[in-house]
Amino acid sequence: MMAVRVITYNVNSLRARLPRLMVLLEEHRPDVVCLQETKSTTEQFPHDALEAAGYAAVDHSGGRWEGVAVLARQELPVTGTVLGLEGEAQPDQARWIEAIVSGVRVVSVYVPNGQAIGSAAFLDKLAFLDAMSDRAAALAHEPVIICGDMNVCPSDLDVWSVPDIHGGTHITPEERERLAKVVDRGYVDAYRSMYPDEPGFTWWDYRAGHFHKGFGLRIDHALLSPGFSTEVERVWVDRSFRKPSKVREAKPSDHAPLVIDLTYELKAS
Repeated sequence: MMAVRVITYNVNSLRARLPRLMVLLEEHRPDVVCLQETKSTTEQFPHDALEAAGYAAVDHSGGRWEGVAVLARQELPVTGTVLGLEGEAQPDQARWIEAIVSGVRVVSVYVPNGQAIGSAAFLDKLAFLDAMSDRAAALAHEPVIICGDMNVCPSDLDVWSVPDIHGGTHITPEERERLAKVVDRGYVDAYRSMYPDEPGFTWWDYRAGHFHKGFGLRIDHALLSPGFSTEVERVWVDRSFRKPSKVREAKPSDHAPLVIDLTYELKAS
């Protein structure tokens, strides 16, 4: 059986990163792509360019910030689009989209950053994670893939140096407990299931050469519902897309794509 390839990628502005996305689609030929931080209005979303590359897209666009989307190969039927997450504190921020691709529910999510511990934004982040847990529980009986920038490092292994971000977001017990609750609904962390002892960083700050120094975080995740728990064939971070030299006409995002291959057959329309 051929593998199904799913990619999740925080592009940090789709308009700025579109040339990189096009190279990603050409090189990897994924079946499904989850995008975050598209930073696009509905009118600006590049449906025509993606169609020319062989992909249909559904988007939840919020303008200059946030924004999520699901892309699928054109021959794969896409139905059941859901925009937004019941219970999220700021529903106008376009952080959650669902689409059923050939019978598999695919979710692209961009969890709030949280800004500072104890701030209103941090409380919104916790509320979002609680809502995400409730939705994950409701969907767990289906074949579901929840992908995206979850802005939480599940453990200290997912951080280059805990002391260096001590007192910051992404590693607090409150955030970790809530993301763990999502996983505990029966989901599998695809990368960690394959690599229990490797960091697998997906994000590096632009400043001070953090990427080259290895100062990263693992905050982009793919969570698979119980039906997929034995379907993971390969998972890796394509670090080449974090390098300026990969696509010289477009600066890289501060995230690298996470690629997941599953031994599962998607049926074309």
